[in-house]
Order: sequence, then C-alpha cells, then structure tokens
Amino acid sequence: MSEILNVEDARRRARAFLPRGLFEYLDRGTEDEVSLRGSRAVLEAIRLAPQALVDVSQRRQDTSLFGVAQPTPLVIAPTAVAGLMGHDGEVEMAKAAKAHGIPFCVSTQSMTTIERIAEGSGARLWFQLYVWKNRARSMALLDRAMGAGAEALVLTIDTAVSPNREYNKRNGFGIPIQPTLRSTLDVLAHPRWLVNVFARTLLKDGMPVFAHYPDEFRTPIGRTAVGDEISLATDVSWKDVEILRKHWRGRLILKGVLRPADAVKAVEHGVDGIVVSTHGSRNLDCLPHTAQVLPSIVAAAGKRLTILADSGVRRGSDVAKYLALGADGVLTGRAPLYGLAAGGSAGAIRVLEILRAELDTTMALLGLTRLEQLPETLLDPARL
Repeated sequence: MSEILNVEDARRRARAFLPRGLFEYLDRGTEDEVSLRGSRAVLEAIRLAPQALVDVSQRRQDTSLFGVAQPTPLVIAPTAVAGLMGHDGEVEMAKAAKAHGIPFCVSTQSMTTIERIAEGSGARLWFQLYVWKNRARSMALLDRAMGAGAEALVLTIDTAVSPNREYNKRNGFGIPIQPTLRSTLDVLAHPRWLVNVFARTLLKDGMPVFAHYPDEFRTPIGRTAVGDEISLATDVSWKDVEILRKHWRGRLILKGVLRPADAVKAVEHGVDGIVVSTHGSRNLDCLPHTAQVLPSIVAAAGKRLTILADSGVRRGSDVAKYLALGADGVLTGRAPLYGLAAGGSAGAIRVLEILRAELDTTMALLGLTRLEQLPETLLDPARL
C-alpha cells in the first residue's frame, strides 16, 4: 500500500482489478457525463490564499459532527454494492472507518446487513435510506438500523427514479445484472477479482443479494427485479420527513440538497443536518456543482444545521475547499472504494490516510492550525 501515493494511484489499481462493468459503475456518471467532467474543473478553480508568517507547528484537524468528536472531518459516504468491490467489502470499509475514527454510512443497497457490519467492524455507523413504495417495509428496516446502533439516518432525497446510465446497459451491469458474452469474457479476464471476490463470496454466502431487502424479496442480483413493494417511491415528500423525524431516535440528515430554500425547510422540519451533494454526478447531468451552491446554502441555514458536502473529492485540498466554503464535514465515496478494490481494508485505510495527510499539508501551507480558520483563506467567494 505504500506505493499508493494519491487517490489516482488507487483508482488505477482498482481499474486493473475490477471487471469493466463494475469499475464503470463505480467510476462513471450519467448520460453524457457533462456534470462529471465539470466536477474537477469547479473544484480546481477554487483558490485559497495563505496567511504569512504563522506558527503552524501545532496543527489539528479534529472536529465535532452532531456532537461527536472525531479526528478528521471525513465521513465515508453510502455506496451501493461495495461488497462487490472487495471481499466482504462493506465490513472492510467499516474497518477502515474505524481505523480513522470516522463514521461509515451503510447503504440500503448493501450486500451485507448492518447487523453483520456492526459486529464485524465495531465502527461508528450511519444508515442511508431509499424510501420504498411500501412505507411499512422501510420503517421495519429503520428499526433494524436503530437496533444495530446506527447513530444517524441519511435520507437520500435526489433519487426518485433510477438514473439513466447507458454504459451499464452496454456492459451488462444494470440491476438486475444481465450477463453478455462481452461482460463474461471481461470477468474471465480479471481472474484476481473472480477468485478473490466473487468466488469467495459464493463459497461463503452464496450469490450476492441486497442484504437489507425483506427475505421474500432478497433475490440474487442477477435475477429479475425484486418486487414493486420495495421499488423506489416516487411520492416522497416533506410529510415523509415529518414521519421519519418522529420515528427515528438519532440524528436525521437529508442527502441531496442543492437549494437554499430546501435547507431552510429542513430546519423547519426538525432535520439535524444536510448533505449538499450531486450524488457524485451520477444521477442528473445538468446539476450545478456542490461547490457552486454551498455558500448560499450555508448563508441560508446559518448555524441551524450541520452542513456536510460531497462529490468529486480526490485530494485533501478538495476537503479544505469544501470546509472553506462553509461545510462542517465532507463525505467521500469513490476514493475509499478505489482503495478497497486496490487492497481491501488496507487500501481504504491508505486512501483515507492520504486525504488526511494532504489536508494537513494544505493547512500548514495556508498558515492554519485549525479547520475553522479555513473560510478566512477563501479567495473572492462571490466569483465562484
């Protein structure tokens, strides 16, 4: 793992290890990928101006999110089918989170149950929810998450329908997976993944399934759709937020907020936090970038919400930029997944270590000793 010097190194290893369909599912965006291509340009355009002649010998990047202290402002974002990126992938990702003292957000579409992830990792867990058409099924799942010790519920609000990812249809990695001759040959051309991930999963647990689905709907991911009851609900509204607020005993977070007015509504509905997010440019191809809307959302919500940001993090300096724009913490999804594919939990740990080290270097060169000083370095935010 010492040969991995940055996130791109881990990405290249992940690309060599994973079958093409699986790597593209992790790495790519949606439709023409305009939003994905523009993501780096927006982050790279942000400039931070250093303060001169400051003693930076005592730097710290510890913070507190929702009243819980942690050594760095990172959270591992929820990602579907992480269990296919590495053997026992969700447990390994949770182990990486524990090693760095940060939360791991378990996806509704995890290959491993939250109970098993909690038992196998001892990590701090959040739980991400896609609301199903059958609300009673969703509530039963939340009860499981609470029983497993999840600290926070992250309601994803930007995915009313499945996005248009044409490359998944071409490479056979749609859900359900529909193998083609091309995709089968590609899997065979990646024997390390075939043996170390897929074969080991088959021997240990059988064909991969969405582990949080009710028993009667828990079909292998290669089969037909699992049932209308647990399809994505297209009628999710603020009324659902009210119900979840009453039902969920922990912190409630909305993920996918991009408008100041919605941040204000979140405050009015008793929400504890929001994630300003474009879903990694994977859903809608005409979205503004997180960094472009974050300052106005921070201005509207003030200190009434914990504001997290994600999308496009590849460097510790990206984390610094989101914090400079007013975020309290930063979610990262693809970066630790690259690490997971590159080397299991050790790879994910290494990627998080790199991001923390780069953030520390950025702070030192900016003349900062605390994260809360970052907004002072933002150069002309009105022109972002």
